[in-house]
Amino acid sequence: MGGVGIASNSRRFINIMNPASVSNRDSCSFMADFGLQQKNTIFRQNDLRSGNNTFNMYDFVMSFPIYKSSAMMVGITPFSDVGYNIKLKQTDPDIIGNTGNITYNTYGEGSVYQLFVGGAATFWKRLSVGAEAIYYFGTLDKVYNHDFSNTSYASLNSGYNLLVRGFTGKFGLQYQQPLGNDLFMVLGATYRMNTNLKGSTTYYENKNTAEIVDTLVYNEMVNGRDNRLKIAGEIGVGVSVRKGEDWSAEFNYLRSDWRNSGMDKYEGYGVEGSSVFSASVSQSFRAGFEFVPNRNDIRYYLRRCAYRVGAYYEQSYYKLDGNTVNSMGLTFGVTLPVFRMYNGLTLGVDVGQRGSLKTNMVRERYVSFVIGFNIFDIWFQRIRYQ
Repeated sequence: MGGVGIASNSRRFINIMNPASVSNRDSCSFMADFGLQQKNTIFRQNDLRSGNNTFNMYDFVMSFPIYKSSAMMVGITPFSDVGYNIKLKQTDPDIIGNTGNITYNTYGEGSVYQLFVGGAATFWKRLSVGAEAIYYFGTLDKVYNHDFSNTSYASLNSGYNLLVRGFTGKFGLQYQQPLGNDLFMVLGATYRMNTNLKGSTTYYENKNTAEIVDTLVYNEMVNGRDNRLKIAGEIGVGVSVRKGEDWSAEFNYLRSDWRNSGMDKYEGYGVEGSSVFSASVSQSFRAGFEFVPNRNDIRYYLRRCAYRVGAYYEQSYYKLDGNTVNSMGLTFGVTLPVFRMYNGLTLGVDVGQRGSLKTNMVRERYVSFVIGFNIFDIWFQRIRYQ
């Protein structure tokens, strides 16, 4: 649904966008979601093209009740990831004639995950309040290789290894207002605090020959001691309208100010080369719609499925040579009911683009496939008969 969720409070799935939503559930129920994501990207800059495929966990989260209208959730999901692989060959005949073939290769990989635990409670059957603690951890690798086919020349290998650690908190609110005739409007808001990054940044340069690997540079900087890197805070608001369990529509807006994060001043996090990388304000607009033809249909299975469509537009947290990097895309999904209760299999597709071919930027066009498993069961009940 385009990444919405701030104003979603369905009892049929776990919503990790807003911690306040976890309290809306069937009593005595245990819920779990597990998802996987596969992403295919095509990079283009002028006449240069390259592609890359990545595979990662989408999320793993569990939720269970605490007392009456309160509940908890605990889970893990990627916060950010890196995935690119670009390879070029030297084409200047004068250079090749002296050195032989030269291949330039740069690639990045790794993810930063967020481990979270949160809880929420509902008051007066309409107002839900939630909070969660978040721990960031992960590694990112950015590698640059210059390889010579002529073994009389030493190949060069350099790069950054980024070790990321951090801790922060997130708060959420939701208010549900009946509009009559089984129609409801939900207003939601979230706020995530900023946090100083811990961990380290290591820069290295190696000279490689057929016999030895010679380390030219190895420099490790401890985050929090040598710099003041931050993950910026974020505020989000949303509104949704829901007609029973037949359909729902939602719109979200999120804003995050990265200008004082230090991401554009600390090596390893910016862009290498002549381009100027500057941190900026990130904004995103998201909209989604869900429709279920007849959730209780006993004759036609496809009428019980939940069909979703969404769209998003995002302004990235950085600028390149003063140019804003934007992304936009469409999402499509369906949840297939499995067995009884709210168990289901969710399939999703995200088709989008980041950047453009203007002003010498790199354009990314991507297609992501997501598969999720929704598990529901009644665990917390007394045995009445033996």
